[in-house]
Amino acid sequence: MRSAPVLRVARPTDQLQALLPFYVDGLGLEVLASFADHQGFDGAILGMPGAPYHLELTHQRGETVGPAPSREHLLVFYLPEPEEWTRAVRRMESAGFPRVPSLNPYWDRCGVTFQDPDGYRVVLVSAAWAG
Repeated sequence: MRSAPVLRVARPTDQLQALLPFYVDGLGLEVLASFADHQGFDGAILGMPGAPYHLELTHQRGETVGPAPSREHLLVFYLPEPEEWTRAVRRMESAGFPRVPSLNPYWDRCGVTFQDPDGYRVVLVSAAWAG
């Protein structure tokens, strides 16, 4: 049996501690691992236990990376169950993260977009991935 690969998206930030409430309290991801001063890097690996994806947020000490380069830098989560989608949107809003209009109007038709403190965006789509 062939095992599926695990996708890890690694993203640098200047605001590691400010991002954690967005992704943990708002989006509902868990801190799977974290590290401090690992060869000059601090970071957190976020995800859901057993899921085939991780988001790694890193900060290199002494370096500045700045905000997201555009509003089209997205992480898109497809939530096929309407109740699950509603809970996810409410969790983001209850954690203090307001909806933002998408740059691409497609995302506003099928979901809701939120923006993290770095300017990167997460779209919660109320549908199953049809790919």
